[in-house]
Parts: sequence; C-alpha cells; structure tokens
Amino acid sequence: MLELLTSGETWVSLATLTALEIVLGIDNIVFLSILAGKLPPPEQPKARRLGLAFALATRVLLLLGIGWVMSLEHPLVTVGGFEVTGRRLILFAGGLFLVAKATKEIFERLEVEHEAARPPAGHSTLVWVVIQIGLLDIVFSLDSVITAVGMARHLPIMITAVVLAVLVMLAFSGHVAGFIDRHPSMKVLALSFLLMVGVLLVAESLGKPVDKGYVYFAMAFSLLVELINIRARKAQARPVQLHQPYERS
Repeated sequence: MLELLTSGETWVSLATLTALEIVLGIDNIVFLSILAGKLPPPEQPKARRLGLAFALATRVLLLLGIGWVMSLEHPLVTVGGFEVTGRRLILFAGGLFLVAKATKEIFERLEVEHEAARPPAGHSTLVWVVIQIGLLDIVFSLDSVITAVGMARHLPIMITAVVLAVLVMLAFSGHVAGFIDRHPSMKVLALSFLLMVGVLLVAESLGKPVDKGYVYFAMAFSLLVELINIRARKAQARPVQLHQPYERS
C-alpha cells in the first residue's frame, strides 16, 4: 500500500479516472435533477442525496463484484449471429426507460393542462423518484465501472476515484438542479440530452456503439448557445436608463 501511495502513476491514474467518472456522471446528475424537481422543494435535496448515495453504493458494489460485472460480457444466447449478453440486456432496458421517460417529460411540458393534471406530491412520490434513480444508477454505473477497470489496475484507486466523483456530483447537484428549474429552456435541453443518451444506450446494446464524445460535444455547444440566449434575454428585459440632460442652475 505504501508503494502504491508513493507512486506517481497512482496519482495520475487517480486524477484521470476521477475526471472521467465526473464526465460520465453528467447524465446521472441531469436525470437526478429533473426527477427531484418534480418533488416539493423541501424534499428535493433529500432525493438528490439519496440518489447519489445509491449511485455510490452501486458503483462500489459493482467494483467489489468486478468478476460478476465482467461475466456480463459473456454471451447468454446467440440469435442469428448476434450475441445477447447480460450487459446488453441491461443497457437496452435502461436506454428504453430513458427514452420513454424523457419523451414523457417533454410531452408534459408541452401540455397546457400539465399543472392542473399533476397529482399532489407526497412521501410515496419521493419513494418512487428514488426507485427510478436507483434503477437508472445501475445502468449508468456499468459504464463507470467498466471505465474504471480499463483505466486503473488497483481496486483502491478505482473506489477512491468513484467516491471523489460522487462527492463532486453531490456538491454541484443542487446548483445544477436550481439552474435547470430557473430556466425552462434548460430543462428541455437537459431532457433532449437524456433522450440522446437513451438512444445511445439502445444502439450500444444492439452492437452499434456511438462515441459519446460526439454527443457531449453537441450538448456542450447547445448549452453554450442557450447560455448566450439567456444572457441576451436578460439584457433585453433590463430597463434602459435614459440620461437626463444637464441643467444649469
């Protein structure tokens, strides 16, 4: 352990893996923020904390059971030359859930009667939100764990990177949720991001993987454009102050 701590390779690997885990956790934060936003304001921080705690527990347990995770790559059955694995089944189910959830949320935002039709939120709603977050955490955790295994050779480094990444997500999840709630257009953009992530998961499960870097770049560009639009709208809404002519006494 002492040799591991004094190795420069360890710290480089830890920093790189932590950064990648944070990037991979962006979709998790967005999904968590949108679901928690459907709860009453006092319950939203609790839902975010429970969701991220579940994410941390899921990632650590999957790392500890890394042998089982790797076994998910083994074919369960072969259909017409296509190998069906446990990982592909999980990605397919998670992708379909994300597509359905994001589509439903976008549709509700376009419905005029949305506010009147929404049932009152309560404790059961909080439980349902946490259950949904927990189920999707399993899907998001697969990519996170497989990335950790590919980047680091030592389990303590993997677990430390995951813990640090979740702590960063916990620190910024409230700010992300608040920003999305204050700007309706950002919520639609976030839902579009989740819709694309769901499509990517389904495509990957069918053996047609797409580099997520392209999606992250497209969303970063869209976010930049929307931030400029938000700033422009604020500038237009700001009252113009006319300078009064100087009067001599």
